[in-house]
Amino acid sequence: MSILEKEHLRANLDEVIWNIEEARISVSEHHIVKLVTVAKYTSLENISTLYELGQRAFGENQVQQLKERMDALEKLPLEWHMIGSLQKNKINNLIDLRPTLMQSLDSLGLAEELNKKLEAKESKMNCLLQINAANETTKSGFTSEEAYDMYQTIKESCPNIKLKGVMTIGAHSEDTKQVQKSFETTHTLFEKLKKEGATYCSMGMSSDYALAIKCGSNLIRVGSALFK
Repeated sequence: MSILEKEHLRANLDEVIWNIEEARISVSEHHIVKLVTVAKYTSLENISTLYELGQRAFGENQVQQLKERMDALEKLPLEWHMIGSLQKNKINNLIDLRPTLMQSLDSLGLAEELNKKLEAKESKMNCLLQINAANETTKSGFTSEEAYDMYQTIKESCPNIKLKGVMTIGAHSEDTKQVQKSFETTHTLFEKLKKEGATYCSMGMSSDYALAIKCGSNLIRVGSALFK
């Protein structure tokens, strides 16, 4: 990688971190936000460079790509997140990879199947419940109305799944108020679930992470803003 490319990546990372800082301090000086780099659009070399620049958490949308990346970069102490939809036939593969966090638990059926296979492998997995806060037909996940009860149901009936909070994708809209509403709905749910042990409210991607943080997000998933 040329020095120019590395400096470009550093400048992008600095810009994202600056924006995170600005948004987080507007909430509270004590509000901590975790940055997960969405790695699907980038090279192994860029991931290594970001690691050198201090970035540790990376997310992949597909189990196969997650495996390839983890294998190729196994010498680096990276934290890997599964952030895309999980197909049931890929569950065993994901369990073997032992990701730090699986962010897209989007149905009771998936939870039950995942729990069954975790049990068989005597394994556990940290997961976030995916919320379809804007009730969009194009997105999977629990509605905000059913999510609280489902969180408790999964907690009780799926002991091998360790629920750590919630994840949402902002409303697919040009209208900032619509996006904000979907974040606020999810954050209200997260506040209620804190007494159930929820610690992560994962909201915000490259186009809307500052808004998500102002709405209470403490984990953002950023790809294109780092690799522009």
